[in-house]
Amino acid sequence: MMLLEHDAKMLLASRGVPVPAGRLFQRDDAALFEEVNPFKNSVVKAQVPTGGRGKAGGIALVESPQNLRTALDRIFGLQIKGHPVRSCRVEAAVSGIECYFGLILEPSSGQLRVLVSASGGVDIEAYASDGAVLSDSAAFDVAAIVALTAQLIADFPAPQREALLEAGKVLTPLFFEFEATMLEINPLFVLDHGAWVVGDVKLVIDDNSLPRQTQIAQLLQARAPDYPEAILKLTQGFDFVVLDEGGDIGLITTGAGLSMQLVDEIIARGHAPFNFCDIRTGQFRGNPARLVQVLRWISGGSNIRSVLMNFFAGITHLGELARLIVTALEQVPEMKAPITVRMIGNGYEEALAVFADSGLAIRIEPDLELALTHALQPLRGMRP
Repeated sequence: MMLLEHDAKMLLASRGVPVPAGRLFQRDDAALFEEVNPFKNSVVKAQVPTGGRGKAGGIALVESPQNLRTALDRIFGLQIKGHPVRSCRVEAAVSGIECYFGLILEPSSGQLRVLVSASGGVDIEAYASDGAVLSDSAAFDVAAIVALTAQLIADFPAPQREALLEAGKVLTPLFFEFEATMLEINPLFVLDHGAWVVGDVKLVIDDNSLPRQTQIAQLLQARAPDYPEAILKLTQGFDFVVLDEGGDIGLITTGAGLSMQLVDEIIARGHAPFNFCDIRTGQFRGNPARLVQVLRWISGGSNIRSVLMNFFAGITHLGELARLIVTALEQVPEMKAPITVRMIGNGYEEALAVFADSGLAIRIEPDLELALTHALQPLRGMRP
């Protein structure tokens, strides 16, 4: 889960990290029409969970209250990579030498990759292709990462070297504290007097850590409309993400890896999955509420013409699961799309009997390939 820039900066600032003074404007904020520019020069930044805002027109430098209002009105009318702009951060403009600092968790190795450059800003990709971004990995340990940072920047000019070393000492422990998977500061401004300031930040948090990250959880709850998927997981305990509001097939699955595989398979066959779902059957405990909620979300899709459920049972008993599915469907009469259930494992024969007794028109397939083919049958010819 990527925090919006404003929230990431407020989180870092609460730990003493230097960030420009700024405030958040919501799209419907009445103060927009009365606000005076609190800074001599301001930067207006669209708050969307994606990069490339500057090239999409989502960042503007303004020098007067009139220009501030004009910039806000324009940026609030944008969609950036499919994300409507609902809020903007207005902050004091900062200038200085632009550097780059990044930390990325490498799941396959369990190590942390450090990325640094004496140059930063919107052209960081070009600098990286030219070899100006240096990187290496080290053990998942604060001291090891700080030492690696010092090694990588040893030949940088003195201002950048000193600022990046100090930034590494401050930011690396916070990466661990917040249970982050990515922290990218671009640009990191080096000021004339040697101090450094965070120009822009990308902070990605492991959302499985939210029960432990009280401050971040409170931040998300205060800004719930901007973090719908994270709030859902925080309050409901499972993952449901709308991938395409016009998607034609809904998914109710368990297991993040298998769920992503199904999404890829459906896209490869020329169709658009409405959602990603890892419903976590092990947490049902005889209660169909989670299934009812997901069925209602999917039935609200404007273009749903099929639903595929996929359950591979180990500890979960398929007979019990089948009874929960039947109960949930009885509580969601608005679900009209044909349903295919792929299930295999413990209690399969009992599950077949439960579905047969229910009288519901559900197709059961133990073979995943056949289940997928059947679930896509109502969609054939509807999308390229």
